[in-house]
Amino acid sequence: MSDDAPGGGGSSSGGGAVEPLLKRSRYHPNCPGCRVDRRKEEREGFPFTELSCMWLVTICSSLPLHSLFPFLYFMIRDLHIAKKEEDIGFYAGFVGGSYMFGRALSSVIWGVVADKYGRKPVLVITLFSVIIFNTLFGLSSSYWMALATRGLLGLFSGVLGPIKAYATEVSRKEHSHLALSLISSSRGIGLIVGPAIAGYLAQPADKYPGIFSQNSIFGRFPYFLPCLCISLLAIAALVACFWLPETLHKHKDTISNNSVEAAEESLSDPNAEETFDGSLGLFTHGPLISAITVYCIFSLQDMAYAEVFSLWAVSDRKYGGLSFSSQDVGSILSTSGLFLLIYQILIFPWVAKSIEPIALVRTIAILTIPLLSSYSFMPALSGFSLQLVVNCASFLKNAFSVTTIIVFNILMNDAVSQNLRASVNGFSVTLMSIFKAIGPAIAGVMRPLGVFHAERGYGRRYYAHFQTLLC
Repeated sequence: MSDDAPGGGGSSSGGGAVEPLLKRSRYHPNCPGCRVDRRKEEREGFPFTELSCMWLVTICSSLPLHSLFPFLYFMIRDLHIAKKEEDIGFYAGFVGGSYMFGRALSSVIWGVVADKYGRKPVLVITLFSVIIFNTLFGLSSSYWMALATRGLLGLFSGVLGPIKAYATEVSRKEHSHLALSLISSSRGIGLIVGPAIAGYLAQPADKYPGIFSQNSIFGRFPYFLPCLCISLLAIAALVACFWLPETLHKHKDTISNNSVEAAEESLSDPNAEETFDGSLGLFTHGPLISAITVYCIFSLQDMAYAEVFSLWAVSDRKYGGLSFSSQDVGSILSTSGLFLLIYQILIFPWVAKSIEPIALVRTIAILTIPLLSSYSFMPALSGFSLQLVVNCASFLKNAFSVTTIIVFNILMNDAVSQNLRASVNGFSVTLMSIFKAIGPAIAGVMRPLGVFHAERGYGRRYYAHFQTLLC
């Protein structure tokens, strides 16, 4: 009997025997969560294999989110739903917001499913939905088909909440913040690579007539190629997903969904994190609700900016726009994304260590005001100076957004115990998605007012000021 106890001997004196007894009672041979916990205990290094697969899954699940914005203006125009050019933004806003509306309806459900059946099934379903509905979106022949496929894509996108909980569960406690930062950075990369793919591959028969014929499927469906490429990447991510271990505990004789570390902390620390009786208890947790509220406000502003920037950039200069093509917009987003990746790897860790999280968010909120105000003066520039200023402004805006996302993800995960993280992340994703669905819709509805005033002679710069106001 004493042979199983580590450290030798069967001594029951002192605290030495408590830890082996606890570990023997907590680990179950057929439980995937226990296997992950044992692996974490035996391996002190960073889980590169698991997080590499998570990195690929997160990128592919986030690629469709912003990939439509470089060509959304032209797609709505080609679907002939708008009677006037200034009405394009009105219809584009609903297509841009339909993804978030669908995700808002299902995020809590996916969080519950992940807590009950496991994280991996939710990841697999999300990638299947990207493959199917993103491909159908590229084949849209009517406005209502585009609206429906984007909404269904968001409805089956349940990866965001569980993937944050998974990143914490698959890593040792000292690596959890780095894992969450990696997930947030991979989402940022996906939100940048997606628009770049769309910007360069949309309307291929017009851009690359020597390769794609107008009579081919890519000529008849000019926005199918970027969607197809994203779906192919999602297939690769789906294959990689099968290498991910499940972290959900499959036994009922232990504390619900808790790891060994969490159980030991709750037994040894009288000041351990508070747990809640049911999901309604989350509404009484002040720090959590505060973090989620500000997170949603930043999300609304960020999504409104994403749509307004693309529509403003491709609008004619007589309306205060920049007269950019979809390729120009994709180039700007990809260039700023490259610098954003460098920022996340080299600069953000130093910033996060040097500045307290709340102070960092307040600083970003203050700096965002003059940054967005500067967009109204950009139509007066041209050539290299215009490209330089727009790229710098786009990089700063993306850096501010990614920083706030990482900070609030860390604050929300630290606010509750581990067994509630999937539900909390699902709840926060639902509220965030509602705000992100409202953002493009409001921007799309209000945009024609700016065009109207620009046409009536209130000044070319008025339109750009109006776009700044939307953000």
